[in-house]
Formats: sequence, C-alpha cells, structure tokens
Amino acid sequence: MSAGEIQGFDWQPDVFYMQSALRCAQKAAAAEEVPIGAVIVRNGEIIGRAWNQVEMLKDATAHAEMLAITQAEAAVGDWRLNECDLYVTKEPCPMCAGAIVLSRLRRVVFGCGDPKSGAAGGWINLLQSEPLNHRCEVTGGILGEESAALLRQFFGKKRAPIAES
Repeated sequence: MSAGEIQGFDWQPDVFYMQSALRCAQKAAAAEEVPIGAVIVRNGEIIGRAWNQVEMLKDATAHAEMLAITQAEAAVGDWRLNECDLYVTKEPCPMCAGAIVLSRLRRVVFGCGDPKSGAAGGWINLLQSEPLNHRCEVTGGILGEESAALLRQFFGKKRAPIAES
C-alpha cells in the first residue's frame, strides 16, 4: 500500500490542514474551551497552530485564530502573512476577521459557518469588504459537519446540567 492509500487519511490539502485544525479543536474541548482550532500554512508547512484559550488565559482575545496569527508572525519574522493560508474549524468572528485582514492572510478556509456572528459571509463579510485595504480568498464548508459536531457536543454537555435542574 502506498502512502497515498493509507485508510482514513485524505491527501487533499484543504482537508489535510482542516484535519489538523480539528485536532487543535479537540484539544480545546479537552481543556473545556470552546472547541475551535486553527492552523496557518505557508509553502505547505504549518507555521502556526492554536486552539481557543479564552478561559485558560482569562483573555477574551485568545481565540484560536488570534493565537495562530501571533505564532505565524513570529515564524515569518513579519506581521505580513500574505503568503499564508488560515484553516479554522468555525467561521471567524469580527475580531478575528479584523486581525486576518490586518495581517494580510492570503486565504481563509473554515469548517462550519456561523450565521449569527460569522464575519466571512455568515452575518457580515469583513474578509472581502471593498473599503478595506486587503481582501482574502474564502472557502467555507471544509469538514464543516465534523466541526459543527464538535461544537454541538461541547455545548450539549455545557447545557445538560441546566436542563436537568
């Protein structure tokens, strides 16, 4: 069997990198954080990898995307990430979308959409907004069901004690 035939492994780049982001999201869930994971890729190499750490760090800005951007900027040695792609399990919020635009990421690939507060086309599309100085290519729905299932499971557990009282 060749490496390309390993069962359960998908060699399509978007799926491959989203699987890595999902593993990060699982780490967040294990830490009782909202299960969102992100990776940033440059020239086929992951240079930033993070998951939500809002509760652990007591920092409202410690979203997976923000932490991955900081790691990637350190790896590149510059705040400009124009040759980099972000893979994140859930559509970015407005705060993260602002950071994505400011860091000039080339492309954003997300798992599940967020119609209530997503800023990549769900509620608003800041990533492709004409007045801003940078626009990203956006691809949604890559492993979207897997990403959404993690979130449903997490919030189902959080709400279960409330429902029982």
